[in-house]
Amino acid sequence: MAKTPKENDKQAKARSLYMTGQFTQTQLADIVGVVPRTIMRWAEAESWDVILESTKSSKEKRIAKYKGYLKSIEEKIESRESTNDAYPTTAEIDQMTKLESIIKKLQDNASIGEIVMYSKNVCTFVQGYDVEKAKELVGVFDAYIKSLI
Repeated sequence: MAKTPKENDKQAKARSLYMTGQFTQTQLADIVGVVPRTIMRWAEAESWDVILESTKSSKEKRIAKYKGYLKSIEEKIESRESTNDAYPTTAEIDQMTKLESIIKKLQDNASIGEIVMYSKNVCTFVQGYDVEKAKELVGVFDAYIKSLI
């Protein structure tokens, strides 16, 4: 069954408040005027928890973590005294290659959290000019984000 515009507004408001990380599902239900089970169903169907978690872990932190792993492998190799051991092992090369690949992917691709943040910013900006266009954009961004999950 298709949702009414009012139901869509409630769901969008609940989603937006959920993404702040400041409300429980029961509190959201009270705020938007639905039963808690409805919030749970919406959150599950749209993977709100996955989106919220991805906004908490910044891409820069993950890149720094992987660069730290890479640096520790490089330091281990450099710390070897004999010249025969001064070269990386096959396993170390494999680890370094994988870490470099992960770092490149993180640098090249926007995270879901970033996309959510940019989407919210665009919708807020557009809302200042045209509320109906902003509502339309919310639907488009929601569909795009769901396609990435």
